[in-house]
Order: sequence, then structure tokens, then C-alpha cells
Amino acid sequence: MTNVRRFGLLAPLAAVSLAGCGLNSVPTAEEKVNAEFGDLQADYQRRADLIPNLVETVKGYASHEEGVFKEIADARSKLLAAKSPAETIEAANQQSSALGRLLAVVENYPNLKANEQFNRLMDELSGTENRLSVARMRYNEKIQEYNTTRRRFPSNVTAKVFGFKEYPYYEAPASSQAAPKVDFNKR
Repeated sequence: MTNVRRFGLLAPLAAVSLAGCGLNSVPTAEEKVNAEFGDLQADYQRRADLIPNLVETVKGYASHEEGVFKEIADARSKLLAAKSPAETIEAANQQSSALGRLLAVVENYPNLKANEQFNRLMDELSGTENRLSVARMRYNEKIQEYNTTRRRFPSNVTAKVFGFKEYPYYEAPASSQAAPKVDFNKR
């Protein structure tokens, strides 16, 4: 048998065997992860854009709370400079923590809570936080699909050969486990 004839017999066999090995399913799942991460980043950007306006409004009432304002600015800078999903998640968690401290400051200023601009910004921030929650959930769903596809046979062979790595899930920071303390007796 000539080499050309052997190749003619082996080519269809190779194509059939490659069709079921995850050659297309692993990159497709990875692209879904990347798309969901893009949506998540867009929502973090929206929050990052809202926060300076919120901070400026609160500064008018609570100018002595400079430490909180600096934390928020630092967290926003880190989020905007993040280069990887892990850096983005870490910076977003830091931003969430700083934002929580800002909202605790707000509790001490009842007049601020009556300010129309502040209320509008808080409504926008609340909507953004809801969008972030949904985006994080969708991102983790796509990571689960990708990681599952990547680990199943025969896709796991393809993933290993082509270097497809496991993606980490978005996890809330440990500090989010503690419930915020609300005290309505402060005036």
C-alpha cells in the first residue's frame, strides 16, 4: 500500500476521532467564560464610574472621613488597572469592602440620606450591584461548564495537549461573611 493511499484511509479515521475529543468544545466553552467575564468587567466599570460621584456627594457632609475616601480611590485604581480575572476579582472585592465602609459613614449623616442627588446615586449603585450579582453568577456558571468540559474524557486529553487551564470561580471575600451592623439610634 502506498503512503498516499494509507493517508487516504487514515484521514477520515483521524477526522472522526478528533470530532469527539473536545477540539471544538473546550475553546467554545472558554470563549463563553471570556464573554461572561467581559460582561462582569463592564458592570465593574459602571460601578467604578458611579463611585466618584457618590464619594463627592458624601465628602460634602463627611469631610473628616479621608481614610474611607482614600480606600475607595485606591480600590478603584486597582480595578481599572487589573490585567487578569484574578486581579479583577481581588480589586473588585477590595472595592466592595471600601464601599461598605462608605455606607457605614453615611449612616452617621441623616441629612445626607435626605439629599436628592445622594438618593439618585444610591439607586444607581443599587441597580449596578444587582447587575454585578447576576454577572458574577453567570460568570461562575460558564466557568463550571468550561471546567467540566475540560475535565471530561476525551476533552481532557485535548485540554492537556493544547494547554487549556482551569479557571478560578469568582468567590466573595471572607469579609463579606460578616453582616453589616446597622444602628438606628445614632443621630
